[in-house]
Amino acid sequence: MAGDGVTILLWLTDQRRGLPFISLTFLSTLSLCHCNPHPPWVIDSMAARSQTARKDIAAEVAGYADVSKRIIDLAVSGAAQNRSYRRLADFTDTIGNRVSGSHNLDMAIKYMYNAMSQEGLKVHLEPVKIPHWVRGKESAEMILPRAKSLAVLGLGSSVGTPPEGIKAEVLVVRSFEDLKLRAGEALGRIVVFNQPFVNYGETVAYRRDGASEASKVGAVATLIRSITPYSINSPHTGAQVYQEGVKPIPTACIAMEDAELMWRMAQRGKKIIVRLTMEAKYLPDADSFNTVAEIKGWQHPEQVVLLSGHLDSWDVGQGAMDDGGGAMISWEALSLIKDLGLRPRRTLRTVLWTAEEQGGIGAAQYYNLHKVNISNFSLVMESDAGTFAPVALQFKGSKAAQKVMEEVVQLLAPINTTKLETDADGTDISPWMQAGVPGASLHVADDKYFWFHHTEGDTMTVQDPRDMNLCSALWATVAYVVADLEDMLPR
Repeated sequence: MAGDGVTILLWLTDQRRGLPFISLTFLSTLSLCHCNPHPPWVIDSMAARSQTARKDIAAEVAGYADVSKRIIDLAVSGAAQNRSYRRLADFTDTIGNRVSGSHNLDMAIKYMYNAMSQEGLKVHLEPVKIPHWVRGKESAEMILPRAKSLAVLGLGSSVGTPPEGIKAEVLVVRSFEDLKLRAGEALGRIVVFNQPFVNYGETVAYRRDGASEASKVGAVATLIRSITPYSINSPHTGAQVYQEGVKPIPTACIAMEDAELMWRMAQRGKKIIVRLTMEAKYLPDADSFNTVAEIKGWQHPEQVVLLSGHLDSWDVGQGAMDDGGGAMISWEALSLIKDLGLRPRRTLRTVLWTAEEQGGIGAAQYYNLHKVNISNFSLVMESDAGTFAPVALQFKGSKAAQKVMEEVVQLLAPINTTKLETDADGTDISPWMQAGVPGASLHVADDKYFWFHHTEGDTMTVQDPRDMNLCSALWATVAYVVADLEDMLPR
């Protein structure tokens, strides 16, 4: 019977672990009567083993206190102090923004390859194909009820307007539900979404789907209130997606101030006319690379702890915050470990992704290439939410792995970041986590992150060298300890 088979397997497993002998007849009886297959004294023994294992991992991790402090001291107050900030400043000041398919992105990849190679790291490039969308010239102006130039940024993958632009009356709505209720008014109009900012995860749906939803009811273009809680007449760009089977229409983001202005005018019954001009277009996919640097493990070089950030950005600002900082601390982690002459059991691998902003394109191709070795990935880490002061490490994995990580973050006491939170996040590591690989991301003091996100304001001015020191210290400590533990993180 199936019940007997399961019981026998349990008995063999327990016997192999050194538990007292149980007769096969007794176990079969337990199974057939649907009782607990483990008598109380077996359960007590299992609980004791679990407690012992917890104590063992706590003791093993605690043994890294001295080396962790050396990493932290080097990053925060030692010779490497402010290095990640200086590297980021030189990189972004030299290259500028780095949109997918652009010459600037090519330059950025070459820059990082050369810089990490000159440091003595083992570096290589892995080719990928990426989208190549070009913004071109763009403008928006209100003609009625008065003349006013509108700050505008076309959204990624948007189609362009005719050369003469699109001149149409505006319909201002507050939500998708509002649009449905007023669908009869949308035909031939430019729909302006003046949705309130709730949080990024919820509100970004308007940027992503606004064009398609408006097209369904006959709109000729859309202007989306930028996805931000704060604005100084600053439009935000970002990705949008045309739904299959829906006519693509031009779409752009406008500043919060202009969206609210048109909403107030509409509430007064004013007729609003806007002219939108966009030269946006798609070119054939471009050749690009994921940039990979490593410190090979001394005992298990085939096993990997992966650190990452993305090298591309949108075509505004400097891409310093999103995600130059994440790329730099992922490089800096290797530098700190190398400077201290450390070499973990497993390989530490930094990957600087390409075309993340277009939906994790480079990372998806990396996953498809390397998933054959998925059992050798102990932990995947991604920093893509800014490198402000770290608050906690976010983690996603099994309960057993979480117990290990709870001990690892205690090593971060010198920088007061000993909190482990659940649900790691990251576009580029999500395929690995969905396949069961433990994942980690940074939780930082990001209350102002979406003020600058995808805008001309994403420059070195928003970065703080001490914050980057702390992020680098956390990133390097966690990566090194997990890579050097006797066992991989349990799945």
